[in-house]
Amino acid sequence: MMQSSRRKWIELSAAAVSMAGFEVRAADAPAKRRTRFGVSTYSYWHFKGDKYPIERVIDDAGRMGFDGVEVLHRQMSGESVAYLNQLKRSAFRNGLDVIQLSIHQDFVSPDAQERRKQIDHTLHCIELAAQLGAPSIRLNSGRWKTIESFDDLMKVKGDEPPLPGYTNADALKWCIDSIQECMPAAEKAGVILDLENHWGLTTKTEALLHIYKTVNSPWLGINLDVGNFPGDPYPEIEKIAPHANIVHFKTYFGGGVWYTLNLDYPRIAGILRNANFTGYVSLEMEGNEPAATAVPKSLELMRAAFA
Repeated sequence: MMQSSRRKWIELSAAAVSMAGFEVRAADAPAKRRTRFGVSTYSYWHFKGDKYPIERVIDDAGRMGFDGVEVLHRQMSGESVAYLNQLKRSAFRNGLDVIQLSIHQDFVSPDAQERRKQIDHTLHCIELAAQLGAPSIRLNSGRWKTIESFDDLMKVKGDEPPLPGYTNADALKWCIDSIQECMPAAEKAGVILDLENHWGLTTKTEALLHIYKTVNSPWLGINLDVGNFPGDPYPEIEKIAPHANIVHFKTYFGGGVWYTLNLDYPRIAGILRNANFTGYVSLEMEGNEPAATAVPKSLELMRAAFA
């Protein structure tokens, strides 16, 4: 009887030691995190026709199983505290994060008063984001507007010449100086400014990274848009991915509103994985197919690519 008990004790001790070793190894191994998917309200409204209500986007996003929603500032029906709180409450009730307030500004201007206006707009939007509970805003560098029509700009893939008498070096300085003026307010509000490769000055990856590294602030990040490259996107995505806080995932169901890209989504997911990207992947459905069918298709595409 004693021998049987002793044998049992030895077996249990060995099992405990083995389990302890497993727990140590499990603790040492990095946890595999599920990619979180958001949807931009822009996916439902491409600046044409009546604005699609953001409240309906939030309800749709919650029903489909998105993790977050990105709010397009120009799509909002107001800026009152009551309206912002209503959106925040709706997102919370749908189990969604408000991941970003996507805004527009343009720091590329030789007119100091115009740049001041754009800085003030950005400061105002930082306050809106904080009230909305969004931890970041999408930031634009701006463009020369020597090609007035955005449709025409897309035809030349964002390759826009400077104003006569100025260079891109001037524009880079204006942009850097303007963003630096916004940094104290961003830090105070706890809102990160995520600079996007959104045509204009940041069409070229080198310009985007130059601005980002020169400002050199923990409150300036990068919003990587996989559909905003004039040439082969994959080498550019590899350069930007290590610095990105959020990624815009473009789809073009029904043909693109401005252009259509045949993107290799699993390859993009692999690049992000290799860069240890852990932020939100936010859908910008930019096709002509109605969002009611195109957005669910896009979510399935996202899930398959990042599976």
